Amino acid sequence: MRIRSEFLALLALLALTPAAYGQGASQQAPATSAAMPVVLELFTSQGCSSCPAADALLKTYAERPGVIALSLSVDYWDHLGWKDTLANPKHAMRQRAYAKALGSGNVYTPQLVIDGAAETIGSNKAMIEKAIGRTSAARMSGVAVAAKSDGKRVMIEIAGGTTEHAGASGTIWLAIVSPQVDEKIKHGENRGRMLSYYNVVRELTAVGMWAGKPMTIELPAGSLMEAGNRCAVLLQSGEGGRIVGAAWMSP
Repeated sequence: MRIRSEFLALLALLALTPAAYGQGASQQAPATSAAMPVVLELFTSQGCSSCPAADALLKTYAERPGVIALSLSVDYWDHLGWKDTLANPKHAMRQRAYAKALGSGNVYTPQLVIDGAAETIGSNKAMIEKAIGRTSAARMSGVAVAAKSDGKRVMIEIAGGTTEHAGASGTIWLAIVSPQVDEKIKHGENRGRMLSYYNVVRELTAVGMWAGKPMTIELPAGSLMEAGNRCAVLLQSGEGGRIVGAAWMSP
């Protein structure tokens, strides 16, 4: 399922237009702080023989309450003989930003980034659980985020920061997600395998900037609400920084 290019262009325009969001809008803002869902971003590739185990493990997290588990396919293994049908060059750019921010300097698959604050091998459940535990304290004081749609509009509400977020700012990302995609791999390291991917990120678009104050963003639903799509909202500090608020969009 492809999102229409004209709709993405409109999102980009709205993100740069002050009228796209308002301070203290009539919508009731969410509470100032809230326990944030765990945000897991799996960087994976159809051309990587080590990735199917991580893709399958991500499904178990995608089914867990209180978790936003996202699959982001990268294109830098395409030279191994199979062009990843779900890959987006922007995903590799995001992964490199994480590598710089986290100080590892390296990107690999399957790599799992937890809350933008830690990373580990995406197929190792024990290491993932430890990383989730290490980031738990910060999630308890996350910035409250809410998102909903009436079928015509998408409304995103971001709370103001507490004293813990003094001087904070961040980017508001909207992820358009396909819950499951099955793909027959015809060449490369996974040749002949039918692989399943869960919460596949089709587009990840910046739709606004947060400056520590309550705000509401309204967007046309358009192709966001095509049958089968889900949407998640992430509030992220800096480039490749910690995710300080997140939510799935309510129907």
